[in-house]
Amino acid sequence: MTKHLYFASPLFTEMEQRYNTYVVNKVREAFKETIDVYLPQENAAINDKSNYASSIQIADGDNAYLKKADILVAVLDGVTVDAGVASEIGYFYALGKPIIGIYTDIRQGAGNNREKIAALDEVAESPFSYINLYTVGLVKQRGQVVRSSDELIDTLKEWIVDDQKPV
Repeated sequence: MTKHLYFASPLFTEMEQRYNTYVVNKVREAFKETIDVYLPQENAAINDKSNYASSIQIADGDNAYLKKADILVAVLDGVTVDAGVASEIGYFYALGKPIIGIYTDIRQGAGNNREKIAALDEVAESPFSYINLYTVGLVKQRGQVVRSSDELIDTLKEWIVDDQKPV
């Protein structure tokens, strides 16, 4: 039985669109017959930004796919989590469905480095990444956060192929 995956990610720059395509292609290749992926940037009716779509059209369009989806993958990277992605997480959380966050910021970890820990006492010198903990909490209550696209593929295999969803 095919599962439906909604891939939530910022989609406004060439860099974002290329990254989204890269990760989604990895998922599609790994799960050819098992997962159908909805990538919002491929929905030209509402996301071809050279045309016009109202806020209602965008909300209705994406919500239709969120309701249909069995799992949400949400890209959490960036200075802050993208506002649209945070909204999609909240909506999907309210549906009670499983979520995987992907957070690839290379500044995470290394908590045993004493120089980095000491730098936390200096104003504006945190060498660690920051992510909104409320948003992360919603993701973790429905699933987990992974560090890479490879870890995403492994987690999807566990959740979908092996049916070991934590939710």
